[in-house]
Amino acid sequence: MPKAKQFSVSHENRPGMLAEIAKTLGDQKVNILSCLTTTSGTEGTTHLLVDKAKKALTDAQLSYTEADVLHIELPNKPGALGRFATKLADNNININVGYATGGKRSKRTTVVLTVSDLDKAVRIR
Repeated sequence: MPKAKQFSVSHENRPGMLAEIAKTLGDQKVNILSCLTTTSGTEGTTHLLVDKAKKALTDAQLSYTEADVLHIELPNKPGALGRFATKLADNNININVGYATGGKRSKRTTVVLTVSDLDKAVRIR
């Protein structure tokens, strides 16, 4: 379950960048499972959890890096993320980047975390 590959795409901070990235991946039949876009000044980064992407990103000449991340499902109820994050902290594991998704009526929430010790984090329940 918990390990996944995250692709981080560097790009300009301008209207339409996420649309371009998502369309490029969609045209190559790449499913985006989760994403987070951040910007600072004229630069942006989009973090993607996808089912496959290397070829599509390379073909589109998009600059990216890869990282192993923690990908977990938690109950979609108040306090679930707090309890899990506390377990990581109790094990001296730092969270560097985090994002989550879950619909209001979903029973589960999908959480993606970049952590300081992935091998240790995957063993925490």
